[in-house]
Amino acid sequence: EDQKKLTEEMKRKQEQGSMQMQGEVQELAIEEWLATQFPLDVIEEIKKGARGADCIQTVHTRNRQNCGTIYYESKRTKDFQPGWIEKFKNDIRDKGADIGVLVTEAMPSDMDRMGMREGIWICSYEEFKGLCVVLRESIIQLSNAVVSQENKGDKMTMLYDYLTSNEFRLQIEGIVEGFTQMKSDLETEKRSIMGHWKKREKQIEKVVLNTNFMYNSIKGIAGNAVQTVKALEIPDVDNALEI
Repeated sequence: EDQKKLTEEMKRKQEQGSMQMQGEVQELAIEEWLATQFPLDVIEEIKKGARGADCIQTVHTRNRQNCGTIYYESKRTKDFQPGWIEKFKNDIRDKGADIGVLVTEAMPSDMDRMGMREGIWICSYEEFKGLCVVLRESIIQLSNAVVSQENKGDKMTMLYDYLTSNEFRLQIEGIVEGFTQMKSDLETEKRSIMGHWKKREKQIEKVVLNTNFMYNSIKGIAGNAVQTVKALEIPDVDNALEI
């Protein structure tokens, strides 16, 4: 009887050791797959004995660092244990990861394919290969959207603060005052020029009138002896009327 118990215990430990080894093989396979498929990302292994799941993927792109993180837990046992989910959720919270993926050989009894359970993605190793691509892309898109909204919000806040600032008011007042002064100077200059024009026009009229008077006075005295200046001749009224 004791020998039988010892044999069963040794067999159980051997199976546990075999499953543990298989589990470690799957963990390495997950890490290698992620590192190969996403060379820009950082794949961090959680050391044996340390608290937490198996590895964490920090997503990077060529344009942005640390878009988000995906936490992976590998299980390769005969039966799925519901307690894994709660423990994994705690690990995710501790690490501050964005998404958790439980890669398992044994699925929950009510799941025959990958799906989400209590916020955790559950899938087989083969399903993991496609799921990790989709989840990573969703992390990138979400990060882009968040950054876009943050930038938009920052710009709108900065714009609002500027438009309502004393600095903006003073600048606008300065521009308006500048235009007003320019218009005033232009009107003043226009009036001044018009005044100069009128003054010069009067002076020219006076010069022409006096010259005309002088010419006609001299011509009245000297008669035809004075050379005719057509510009100063008085038009023949009769001829002008006939024309």
